[in-house]
Amino acid sequence: MSARADRAGRGRDTTPYAEPYTLESGAGPLVAAAIHSGHGVRPEIADALRVDDDVRRREEDPFTDTWTRVAPNRVVVHVSRFEVDLNRPRDGAVYATPESAWGLDVWGGGLDGAARRRSLAIYDRFHRDLQRFLRSIVAREGGVLVYDLHSYNHRRDGPLGAPAPQALNPDVNVGTGNIDRALWAPVVEAFIVSMRQRSVCGMPLDVRENVCFGGGHLSRWISWMFPRRSCVLAIEVKKVFMDEWTHQATAEALRDVEHALSASVPSVLRAFDEALAERGVA
Repeated sequence: MSARADRAGRGRDTTPYAEPYTLESGAGPLVAAAIHSGHGVRPEIADALRVDDDVRRREEDPFTDTWTRVAPNRVVVHVSRFEVDLNRPRDGAVYATPESAWGLDVWGGGLDGAARRRSLAIYDRFHRDLQRFLRSIVAREGGVLVYDLHSYNHRRDGPLGAPAPQALNPDVNVGTGNIDRALWAPVVEAFIVSMRQRSVCGMPLDVRENVCFGGGHLSRWISWMFPRRSCVLAIEVKKVFMDEWTHQATAEALRDVEHALSASVPSVLRAFDEALAERGVA
């Protein structure tokens, strides 16, 4: 990768995806998921969208797919959240109103019912496939640990505007609102302690819990499916690794985030295995 990594397009990107998502199976209980990394849309959705390519990219989570390399088991979504948002409950997975989409009028008043049903069919298929994928890991390992990887904007006042205040926008927000926090406390703490020892482009990471995000549908759904056997860390990385307006990322910053996540894995897995062993699961 060059010193500047650029996935920005201009105008309207109508490139469809070959498959809406990819599931890769490996050893161990750790899964890394990037369910908002996708930018592809079906041709019929591209024709119906009333938001341009730049706006879509700003609200997606570009580059988070590269961080899934920290885990042997990977979930990478290629379809844009503007087609179907896999981190929302089913009835809100296709944005219906500006209030559900950062004030954006996504469809210019509506989306054809047949097109909406086709998008929801992807939602249903994803959840069926992911359930099977996770069940196989739980059966093999006794439990599943998920790094649910996201990114978030902090310069919504424009490229020249002031960033959002650091006090309410940590570099890494760990969402634990959908897990049994008492049960998985050692896992959460191991992750936070490890991440706080790392830096991005020489700046120590500010890592805190449930400051601006507590976790979305995916963490809630997995926790409901596998109570006491699943721990999902909803990890939101502030876009300090990229310019959210030009969609350019700095290669060093991307690597630093990936290295920080990778370095956390041994201690977090240890805490996870110990928590399972304490209740006689593993």
